[in-house]
Amino acid sequence: MCYSVSMKMKLDRKAAIKKVKALVFSPKSELAPFRAKLEKTFSSVFLPNHVECVDHNYGGVHCDVLHPVVYSSHRIIIYVHGGSFVGGSRNSWRNFCSSLAHETSCRVVVPEFRLPPSYPFPAGIEDLQAVFRMVYSEEAVAMQLEHSSSGLPSAVREDVQIILAADGSGASLAIALLLKLRDKYRQCVKHLILFSPWLDVTSDNPLISGRHVSDEVISGDALHRAVDMYTYSSNIDNPHVSPLKADVESFKGFPHVYIQMGQKEILLRDAERFRDILQKAGVEVTMDIWPDMMFMFQMADEYLAESHLALEKIGKTICERAEDRDTQEEREDIMRKNNIVRDE
Repeated sequence: MCYSVSMKMKLDRKAAIKKVKALVFSPKSELAPFRAKLEKTFSSVFLPNHVECVDHNYGGVHCDVLHPVVYSSHRIIIYVHGGSFVGGSRNSWRNFCSSLAHETSCRVVVPEFRLPPSYPFPAGIEDLQAVFRMVYSEEAVAMQLEHSSSGLPSAVREDVQIILAADGSGASLAIALLLKLRDKYRQCVKHLILFSPWLDVTSDNPLISGRHVSDEVISGDALHRAVDMYTYSSNIDNPHVSPLKADVESFKGFPHVYIQMGQKEILLRDAERFRDILQKAGVEVTMDIWPDMMFMFQMADEYLAESHLALEKIGKTICERAEDRDTQEEREDIMRKNNIVRDE
């Protein structure tokens, strides 16, 4: 019996690795077959946990808006999908983002941003900027209406709570978006959640220069090929392409950053470097490393129990922090209504 359980775990792990490899644009891949395989592997007709999907246009960009059965009207996630810069869509990430919506009790917006090589850098970032501004505006209006109906004083900027989340190559775009945001927008971003982030695609990164460095899923060759299609070679040092090239000052004012990845990833070293830079900038960072796990193990939920547990852990963190904030705001509202002055 012990042998059969062990064998099943090995087979499930092998199947999980095979599945998440579809996320990586390998050196041997052609673009059209890569995109088709990714869509076929991750697309699903039925969404988990009774999550509802609505099509919405934010700033000219078509997006999924995923509504879990129970969600906070004060929080919303904007999710930037990976896919080696050149692949992926809201359709192929719909199942995964539905699980994220359920676990975090948040609506999740998944933009259909433009992809290279037809639309190279910075087209995708520009689409995300348009989406972010419109999400902010619509959430702000909703908050104003809520305050008006409740009789509470308006505090829109503090009340709009946006969470940015991304995986793989999408992390580069999400961080670039955050670096570009003006203060009034950046202040409403409460968390940046990164799954197995790509943070440095420059030639002086050992992962790229070594080229043949690899783990069970991803390789330096794959990173090199993907970035070649994303932007021109002289631009890869741009912090909006390789966030690790940004200076410490650029990250001051960043929200809490939550990085979740597998212990076996070759990307882990870059993530640890990123953590160190963020901490020097005074940013709170949570590193959530899962033993014996591979790149984007969270998207192999039919094979790995860790996939479910990892999202549950993120959901618990987001909800607990939100409850603490909501409790504090409720206390301050009561004090304000009753003219109670806080002791200094």
